[in-house]
This record gives sequence, C-alpha cells and structure tokens, in this order.
Amino acid sequence: MVVLPPGTLLQLMYLDERLKGIPPGRFIEVGPGSGEITSRLLRAGWSGTVYDLSGETVSNIKQRFTAEIEAGRLHAISGDFLSSSPHDSEEKSDMIISCMVMEHMDDEAEHKFMEYSKTRLNAGGHMIGLVPASPRHWGVEDDIAGHIRRYTRDSLKTLMRSTGWKIEHLAGLTYPVSNLLFPLSNFLVRRNEANKLELSYLDRTKHSGRRNVNFKTHFPSVLKLFLNELSMLPLYWIQKLFSKSDNALVLYFEAAYLPKVIPNGK
Repeated sequence: MVVLPPGTLLQLMYLDERLKGIPPGRFIEVGPGSGEITSRLLRAGWSGTVYDLSGETVSNIKQRFTAEIEAGRLHAISGDFLSSSPHDSEEKSDMIISCMVMEHMDDEAEHKFMEYSKTRLNAGGHMIGLVPASPRHWGVEDDIAGHIRRYTRDSLKTLMRSTGWKIEHLAGLTYPVSNLLFPLSNFLVRRNEANKLELSYLDRTKHSGRRNVNFKTHFPSVLKLFLNELSMLPLYWIQKLFSKSDNALVLYFEAAYLPKVIPNGK
C-alpha cells in the first residue's frame, strides 16, 4: 500500500479538481516520477505519452501501467523530451504537463522547453506545471535534487511573457503544511541523501524522481489512516485559502501559448 507525503497529496488533490474542468484528450507528461499524475490522467479519461531521462523510471512506469500500454492508451519513452520527435507519439497533444521538472533546466533549456512545447500541442492546447516556489526557502533538498532555481509568481509570469505564453491560472500550494515540515524535511534529506551531492547535476536530476527517504518520501502503511485524501480535506481547504501566499513552497500554473498573428499581406 503506497502512502504519499502530505505535500504530494495536497498537490494531487488540487490537480484532480482542476482536471474536472478540462475535457480529456491526449497528454504529454515530462518527468512522470512514480506515475501518480499519470495515474490520475488515465483515470480521468486521458491518453498520452510520458518522457523521462531515467531508463529505470520508464521501466517502472511500464510495469505499473502494463494494461494501459498494451491497450495503446499510454506510451513510455526513455529520453530527453527536448530532443524528441513529434513522431514519437501518434499525434500532437492537447496538454503538456510536468511536475518538479522545469527547475532542473538552465535558462537556455528552460526557454527551449517553452518554445518546443508549442510545437507538440494542438491549437488551443495548454500546459500545466508544478514547480518549487519561494527562493528564500532554498534548502539542502534543492541541492540534492539538482535544482537550479525556485520560482516566484513574477519570475514565472516573466518567463511566460518572454516565450509567448499566457498564464490562465496560478496558485500557491501546500501552505502552510510544507512550511511547518520544512525544517524536519531538510534534516531527513541531509541525513539520508547527503552523498548525492557528489553526483553531477544530471545524475541528481535522474535520481530526483526515485527517492527513498523514510518519513519524507516513504511512510509505513499504517499511516495511510492519517495520510489520505479524506483526512487531508481540512488542510486542502486551508491550502486553497492561502493560495495567493508568497510563502507557498509550490506553484501550480495553467498556461496557453499565444500564436503570433501575421498581418494580412505580410
């Protein structure tokens, strides 16, 4: 029985709510991790393709979603999304989604991600992203996971404007739960994963989707009694109440790209 961390549960609950307002279609997910978002997309009627730099992550995804892959609802590709070809998937997609991915990219790759994503979307397609927020909360976990930045609302809006996208929805998530747990989280990560600081940034990125830190990323099954969507509802409502807080450690955004309008006769 998988028991998810409280912050992860709050993010997934918010995503579930937002997905209810989006008609299902085809998706591209960059960096699927253990497949929690993939699972929710498939459950909501979506089909699509996941990309990850780690062959082990993709192998785990294939094992978890064998039935969906055999049914043609899911493709799992080991490789860099930015170097992929549109022919890797059957057709363009209606949504590109990533969770804790963009912060691993340097400025050049970040801009390339935004530009390339436009070419993989159908007209009217959207991007959904979850990124770490609040630079003043930079911690050892950022270093160990191979992060390059934490975002602010303004830096995210600036990125979108500069690459031809428009943010249609923006919300801070996991406040105040993750903030209260932040010191404990840093302690657990430093104690269990400090050796990863010796790895290259690329290897830290590859490992970031497969982590095993007791009481941080993994919990005893008995805690499912307390860490589940029903018991987290009060904290979920509080999260929504403080969705505009600059202290939120996660930012959720939905964005649409704005095709350039070519004047008649030009």
